[in-house]
Amino acid sequence: MKVYFIGAGPGAADLITVRGQRLIKNCPVCLYAGSLVPSELVEIAPKDATVIDSAPLNLDEIIEVMKTANNQGQDVARVHSGDPSIYGAVGEQMRRLKELDIEYEIVPGVPAFAGAAAAIGTELTLPNITQTIIITRTSGKASSMPDEENLEKLGAIKATLAIHLSIRNLTYVQESLSPYYGENCPVVVIYRATWRDQKIIRTNLANMKADVRAAKITRTAMIFVGEVFGQKDFANSSLYAADFAHVLRNKGKKKSR
Repeated sequence: MKVYFIGAGPGAADLITVRGQRLIKNCPVCLYAGSLVPSELVEIAPKDATVIDSAPLNLDEIIEVMKTANNQGQDVARVHSGDPSIYGAVGEQMRRLKELDIEYEIVPGVPAFAGAAAAIGTELTLPNITQTIIITRTSGKASSMPDEENLEKLGAIKATLAIHLSIRNLTYVQESLSPYYGENCPVVVIYRATWRDQKIIRTNLANMKADVRAAKITRTAMIFVGEVFGQKDFANSSLYAADFAHVLRNKGKKKSR
């Protein structure tokens, strides 16, 4: 018996990995985060499978389902949104499984920030603009932020920011980042990226809060902040330059210094 923590991807049902889909099709027990995982993904579970929406369950109740499955020798597909390693709340589940000596495995998924970047057709790193992406969030009811990781400190780096779980903290986001990025810095807010009801708001730090309020977005949104979202005249990477040599192209033609 094994519990499989499966990343379902950002929303679109066809963005799950082949491995994750195969496991859902074969596991006799499926626990899924119903508020964030599309129902189409768990509809492929076996007809006689036990399929449970974990949204109304607490940790003890979730672990109890896994314990029961373990006692019956049944594999469990534990389906989370995005990639389980990012804000997946899987750490406490795995800790409990270790204590119970129940085997588990993680199946990665397309993370929400990658799905959001694809939805807006943008590269998050551009030559001479930024080569760093910071994936972060702000404090909320479920989890606080370490003092060392607040936006006032992260903003000083001026990297591309992918801010999760913060759509209700826009005043803080604006006030914290404006001194570093400037109020005209581009912001893209993506609601339910890759879902059928996806919404995209292109704005800036100064107008972000008003524009999001006008769109009536209050949850399930990614906030991108950074100069990459407003750049058109950026330098090309040297990777595909005709005079750039590497082991697979122009071998032996690399200029000596």
